Amino acid sequence: MFQNTKCECGHQNHVGTVLCESCGKPLGEQLLSDEPLEMRYDGVARRSQKANPNFIDKIWNFFSSVKIAVYLIIITLLASALGTIFRQESLLSEDPATYYEIQHGTIGKIYYMLGLSRTYESWWFTTLLVMIGTSLVVCSLDRVLPLYRALSKQQIRKHLHFILRQKVVHKTQISGDETEFINKLGEQLKKKRYRVHQDGTALLAEKNRFSRWGPYINHIGLILFLLAVLARSIPGFQMDMYVAVQQGQTVEIEGTPYYIKNEQFTVDYYTDDELPEPLKGTARPKLFETKAVLYECTANCNNLTQEPVLQEVYRHDIVMNNPMVYEGLKAYQSGFDATPRLEAVKPVLINKETGEEFGPFDLEIRNPKTSFEAGPYKLELRSQFMEFAIDENGEPTTLSRDPNAPAYLFILSGPGLKQDGEPYLYFPNQIDKLQFNQDAINRPIADRFEIKVNGMENVKLSGPITYLNIRKDKALPYIWIGATISMIGLIMGFYWHHRRVWLRVDSGVLSLGAHTNKNFYGMRNDVAWALGKAGIEVDPKSLDNGGNKT
Repeated sequence: MFQNTKCECGHQNHVGTVLCESCGKPLGEQLLSDEPLEMRYDGVARRSQKANPNFIDKIWNFFSSVKIAVYLIIITLLASALGTIFRQESLLSEDPATYYEIQHGTIGKIYYMLGLSRTYESWWFTTLLVMIGTSLVVCSLDRVLPLYRALSKQQIRKHLHFILRQKVVHKTQISGDETEFINKLGEQLKKKRYRVHQDGTALLAEKNRFSRWGPYINHIGLILFLLAVLARSIPGFQMDMYVAVQQGQTVEIEGTPYYIKNEQFTVDYYTDDELPEPLKGTARPKLFETKAVLYECTANCNNLTQEPVLQEVYRHDIVMNNPMVYEGLKAYQSGFDATPRLEAVKPVLINKETGEEFGPFDLEIRNPKTSFEAGPYKLELRSQFMEFAIDENGEPTTLSRDPNAPAYLFILSGPGLKQDGEPYLYFPNQIDKLQFNQDAINRPIADRFEIKVNGMENVKLSGPITYLNIRKDKALPYIWIGATISMIGLIMGFYWHHRRVWLRVDSGVLSLGAHTNKNFYGMRNDVAWALGKAGIEVDPKSLDNGGNKT
């Protein structure tokens, strides 16, 4: 059905317009009402207000709804809160499959099974962020384009219905020269920093129009902020991980071409004289420092059969709050462990029936070989447990990747043993042998064979271990830029108010209407002050809620 939207002033308006884009005359139902005009977007039609929307329009309407945007933000905030209940997987050095249940019980297990341990990397959280970003874009376009069209086409001489149905209104008879009065009133408004435009006996005074763009500048900042957050999921764009580097050891920083070496670790403790009475006798670190060297791999970087070729690129002494920084990569001192740990042992295989010893063979704690020879016997490594434990089903498991209680399951084969070999669980640490009762676990083979270390000369202990937090965030500058732009938009919208005054004089009758998007008390005070200076004394309260309308 055809709808005539042409105003009596001759301007052809878009379908859905409630105030003529040129003269401001109310259209449709607005013309029949006597209430103050709804001035949002100056009555210009928006796409989301289509009478018969198609499929694309319905999607547009969904995302253009402020209510939907608020719901999305609330859901995202709740999801973010869920992600903070327990540590996220990206911050763990332990196996997440066992960590959450061991540390937090059944709730932790459910937390892990629901995928909340990877909340901020999940598809559904990313989808929420994309939907919020889409809502910001659509909300902005649905409103900023009509607003720009309305403000850029403002006519100075407005329709009387438009003027007299503002929230700040005054109508009175004036005497004398009409043009002189308009000029005088305009000069007073200029003193209030209004920009004044005249058209004969009509006037438009306006100030702080830029504040109307504050919400949309805020949206631009938020969109940039969200894009930067989403960019963190791009490989190599963001990194936050922990590495344990033993003194003298060089380890790879996964996801980068860099390796980092702990040349020397130093820790100083407070003396008893420096500590308060309750803490005397305790070891409190004053300073711990890692002399670190950063290397870049130049060859054989992904070759598993050859040693990588490393080139030194940077040196730095890492202490708390003084990280190593190199081309966006930061290494923070997170912690240390000065407790000596087993690095390697040289055990022997003992045949208890004959008293013969075979070996020793070299067993590295972290990266052992898979096969060993001890005289006529062969040991095949089947399983390795860095922190041995028995789970609720009675099965062996490991609690972490750190060698706190290492254990190795060998298949022992050779003379006097079954053809397929027999299992033997070996604990390098004597305390672990006693705690888990190695002989009882290995019976009946433990009655005939034993694996043990003869003397401390066959034990190699590790040096101090330093824990480094490795961070890299290319998105962070864009996050700060987005946050800054958003704050500028908020300040524009909160601290400045768009104020407009329309007036016209017809046969000695002054009709004045004023509108602001915020602080109508300030608006009517401006109008009352300017009228008073022009010779018309009025009470600011008399201008409120339509004033004198006829």
